[in-house]
Amino acid sequence: MEQIIQAFGIDGRLIIIQIVNFAILMGALGYFLYTPILNMLAAREEKIAQGIKDAEAAANALSVAESEKKEVLTAAHQSAEEVAKRAKAAADQATATLLSEAQAKAAATLKDAEVKAEQLRVKIKQDAEAEIAKTAVLAAEKILRTAA
Repeated sequence: MEQIIQAFGIDGRLIIIQIVNFAILMGALGYFLYTPILNMLAAREEKIAQGIKDAEAAANALSVAESEKKEVLTAAHQSAEEVAKRAKAAADQATATLLSEAQAKAAATLKDAEVKAEQLRVKIKQDAEAEIAKTAVLAAEKILRTAA
């Protein structure tokens, strides 16, 4: 056996030194390369998860804003209907005493109520659109910050 080892020029000390060198190289690569890459991947995964949570929160906020918008519009329509009903009732009551005056007054009141209702509806719509746009911009900013 020794003759074979000597014939091939195998030196036991060199093999041991190469094993030690290989172990040192593997340890250094693991410490300086493998661990930082795993940490970087974990951080990126965390950022992606946070981005998804932020996107879901923005979607929830948008749906809440939409439902609030619908509620406000419904309330505005009901208010406008109530104003119109009150104006009509007042006009009907005044018709018994002063028919011509009551008709002119009722028409003016109804027109004023419709204008106010339209202005209120436009204002509510603008407020809701502004809130939705603001929420979308904030969500976009948050997503861009997390992506950067």
